Amino acid sequence: MKIQRRSFIKNTIAGAVTVFLAGILPGIMLKGCSLKTDINKTNSKKLIVKEIHHNGVIDIDLAEQLLESNADFQFIEIINWTKYPYKPEVKFKIAYVSNQILLKYYVTEENIMAKETRVNGEVYKDSCVEFFLSTNGKNAYYNFEFNCIGIPHVAYGQGRENRVLIDPEILKLIKVRSSLGNQPVEEKTGGHQWEIMIVIPKECLIYDKDIVLKGLKAKTNFYKCGDETSKPHYVSWNPIGTENPDYHQSSYFGELIFE
Repeated sequence: MKIQRRSFIKNTIAGAVTVFLAGILPGIMLKGCSLKTDINKTNSKKLIVKEIHHNGVIDIDLAEQLLESNADFQFIEIINWTKYPYKPEVKFKIAYVSNQILLKYYVTEENIMAKETRVNGEVYKDSCVEFFLSTNGKNAYYNFEFNCIGIPHVAYGQGRENRVLIDPEILKLIKVRSSLGNQPVEEKTGGHQWEIMIVIPKECLIYDKDIVLKGLKAKTNFYKCGDETSKPHYVSWNPIGTENPDYHQSSYFGELIFE
């Protein structure tokens, strides 16, 4: 009888557990799927880009002064992929003046590296900051990428594949200055701080010939990466819900509104 009683109790408990799990697991699984699928909807950020009023020519010195005085810090601090846990300290400021985008990054990281010196080269392998911008409400976007000595890589398209590089002659219109200078740098460890000031005129947005920044509602994300540094990292401003690192995901862009 003791054996039979134990069997009865065991079967009863097993049945109760089965019913309990059957009731909650679908909800848990559904909730998990929903969080992954809707991360761009639930966590999407919005950034208001302040207009700075100034008459006359603006060189990079003045642009930096105006930006420093008028814009607030934003932070690139989201780790989307646990396989790459290293997170440098990265913040930026953004504003616009006379149809020019003013953008400055402030970076503190363990290692710096800038081997790429070719315009439109593989700057993402170095210590790199990036700004992706979609202006037309579609999936097409510009990717502005700069390694820590200011070498640009800029392209346009609807996804990672088949992107069209922007003519290097046009990219000469971008003003860039890095606190690390403009000479190549082999990887240096031990902790480093650097800043990079960038001025992007509307003429570089060549697929938006008549664009006016004032009042523009765009989509964007800001990134810090270093694919081939000793501490590879992939950090973003707006969260990304892909399984593996991929910045070319316009569905995960946040909002960028030019006041």
